[in-house]
Amino acid sequence: MQHRNENLRTYMVIAIFTAITAVFAQITIPLPTVPITGQTLAVGLVATVLGSRYGTVSMVLYALLGAIGVPVFAGFSGGPQVLIGPTGGFIFGFIATAFIMGYLLEKTKYTFPMALIANLLGMVVTFLFGVVQLKLVLNLSWAGAMAAGVTPFIAGGIIKAVLAAYVGIILRKRLISIGMLKGNHSIDHVSSN
Repeated sequence: MQHRNENLRTYMVIAIFTAITAVFAQITIPLPTVPITGQTLAVGLVATVLGSRYGTVSMVLYALLGAIGVPVFAGFSGGPQVLIGPTGGFIFGFIATAFIMGYLLEKTKYTFPMALIANLLGMVVTFLFGVVQLKLVLNLSWAGAMAAGVTPFIAGGIIKAVLAAYVGIILRKRLISIGMLKGNHSIDHVSSN
């Protein structure tokens, strides 16, 4: 019974963070090719709070909901055309980002400095996936893809990485303390970092 309750709590937290990503995706500042959205902040939170396994599940669920047409992507969009379109690489990047960030934190410690490093690394991973698909779909040069998909987002990405690291560590500790998330004492640092 206790194991079943733990699983139910885990599924609830995954679903909540998937929903948070969908809500943050609607925080949008339009730009010509790729809009500025709150999605990357949400992905950073998801990975920092949930770790590699559950963070990846949350991002796969987010991508699947969008792929079947639920309007969870930026601008209340959805459907497979978004995933194969110019900005779809960023969404695929969210899945890889959640895994890599969570894995790094699990192999080190859940502290603000490590979470910041993980979030900055995650930003690079997301950019990498996004730029590759922008280049391929829009037939851009590498410089053109970087100008459209990376350059306008660097400063905002750093700010989002700091926020996701700081808030994510606090949320993780709180969710563990109320029993909504199972922590690992060897990696969840107990200080106020």
